[in-house]
Amino acid sequence: MNVDDIDRVAVLGAGSMGHGITEVVALAGYEVTMRDIEQELVDEGYENIEWSVEKLAEKGLVDQSPDEVMARIDTEVDLETAVEDVDMVIEAAPEKMDLKKDIFGDLDEFAPEETVLASNTSSLSITEIASATSRPEQVVGMHFFNPPVKMDLVEVIYGDETSDETAECAYEFVEAIDKTPIYVRKDVNGFVVNSVLGPFGDEAAWMASEGVATVEEIDAAMVHGRGYPMGPFELSDMTGIDIGYHVRKEAGQPIPPIVQEKVDNDNLGQKTGKGYYDYEDGEGTTYEAGQGESVDTLRIEARIVNEAAKLIGNDVATAEAIDTGMRLGAGFPEGPCRRADKTGLDTVLDKLRKLHEEYGEDRYEPAAYLVELVEAGDTGEDAGAGFYDYGGEDGERDYTTLNYSLSDEGLLEIELDRPERLNALNEDLMDEIVHLLETTDEDDVRAVTFEGAGDRAFSAGADVTGFAGIQPHEVEVTPMFKTVAEYPRPTLAKIDGFCLGGGHELALACDLRIATEGSEFGFPEIDLGLIPGGGGTQRAIRMLSDARAKELVFRGERIDAETAEEWGLINRAVTDDEFDDTVEAFVDDLVSGPPIALRKAKQVMNAGRDQDLSAGLELESQAFGLLLSTDDMMEGASAFMEDREPEFEGK
Repeated sequence: MNVDDIDRVAVLGAGSMGHGITEVVALAGYEVTMRDIEQELVDEGYENIEWSVEKLAEKGLVDQSPDEVMARIDTEVDLETAVEDVDMVIEAAPEKMDLKKDIFGDLDEFAPEETVLASNTSSLSITEIASATSRPEQVVGMHFFNPPVKMDLVEVIYGDETSDETAECAYEFVEAIDKTPIYVRKDVNGFVVNSVLGPFGDEAAWMASEGVATVEEIDAAMVHGRGYPMGPFELSDMTGIDIGYHVRKEAGQPIPPIVQEKVDNDNLGQKTGKGYYDYEDGEGTTYEAGQGESVDTLRIEARIVNEAAKLIGNDVATAEAIDTGMRLGAGFPEGPCRRADKTGLDTVLDKLRKLHEEYGEDRYEPAAYLVELVEAGDTGEDAGAGFYDYGGEDGERDYTTLNYSLSDEGLLEIELDRPERLNALNEDLMDEIVHLLETTDEDDVRAVTFEGAGDRAFSAGADVTGFAGIQPHEVEVTPMFKTVAEYPRPTLAKIDGFCLGGGHELALACDLRIATEGSEFGFPEIDLGLIPGGGGTQRAIRMLSDARAKELVFRGERIDAETAEEWGLINRAVTDDEFDDTVEAFVDDLVSGPPIALRKAKQVMNAGRDQDLSAGLELESQAFGLLLSTDDMMEGASAFMEDREPEFEGK
């Protein structure tokens, strides 16, 4: 089965996951049948979808009417009828192996011969589920995260006999429904996200049980010191302490005493009113910034990295897949592999060995792959290679926060790829932009475009989680904005959605800016007690009147694209339908234009802007004289005389 052959999908289950998956599939334009065992359950699921789609439409997050979406959804109670003519089945039944095997046994009988059979299980073996069928090569895991409409990640999991064709079809289908897939190439317990996330709560619980730090200190250290969205105990209270407890029990892992105590006393977190924090008589979480400065956070993070290294070494997943999974599925501020490369894999390995020597516990046994990397000298970013390649002698580098392509015509397209953070700028992203611009042969580039991944933001600013633990004296002005502003080729920002703070400053560092009418611009830093730190104050005051520039910075309020165009902040504000054509028209002129003349025009205009008129005119005159001697000038003149389009070669 090829993804292009998929027209109709069946989702088995109308609960929170089932109706959520159904909604996502229908929003993507597929015909879908949602089935459950009772009409009442199906009706309730359908009503939940209807309510959700209407809310999305009210917020302008979908470009189709609720009626259009709902018209693609059929409901059914009879399984045979539900799957009789579908190209893919996504089972979203309760997490009980016997139940799932019964369903897949029936699917083997009822579903068409070529149908892809997928399970949304979060923990059960795909191999065992597939054993209920006579076609295990067509069974694959598709683990959506809750709620499916909001969560971007889907783990695509191989069973022992899953064919590459089936897995690739599932992977491409996930992309077709506008989600981000990662491959889990072996059927391991916990797959990727839950495997790597496990030590986050487990090691924290051991530390609290030993009395080396309190619950509040550990949560504060991980949130305020290391930038995680939640502390491990806060997260456990939200998901249910018993959930992690049963996972450890089933895996045969020792239970930290503090966890056992909570379970024994039925203090399971928010759902029971009490857990590590009090949600009945107390205020819930009580940790604060400044607590936990002495907490050994590396003890937790080293174990997280070790789990990631085990998966990579066992060919379960790549470092990139793991980091994507942890960012999108667990909300990590950056992937554990990327963070480990910054810390130094030798530092991580040394920590694990010391813990193993001190405690003698298997959980600290270093992964063979981690040892292999360190012994080879691939200890991370400073060494030029670790989990990722940072550009050795060949200049090659694995980018983790951006995508790019360079066309034969010389268009370098750069996509900021942090949609889960609205493409907020962090240290990695800015560093990778600089590296890409500095290492790409300028002779191969005619123009550069910047855009944001996803459909909500160009870039919503600087990632405040990146400020965690940074002292004022450690703050440095990033060279990224200067590199973009001074790049010798024309640059264009393609803005669709939020363009705020640091993202706004990146757009202003570009030469040209085109935006959809729904885009928003602003400098919200003042509301954080800050000011723009990437050139925003200086570029705005040079582009706008003093009053308007100061209004943007002082008030911290957003302006729409039409206002931004009126003020002269952007070149065009256009409708969604006009956006691609407008960008293409600009880009065509840039890539087909005379490279030397465009470069000189940019240099002269940028340098002359801050000088008096006579000095600027002198710069212009010098550049004009130089251009008179170029082959491009002769080609332009000849083309004009011959009434044809010029073909500039940058000579």
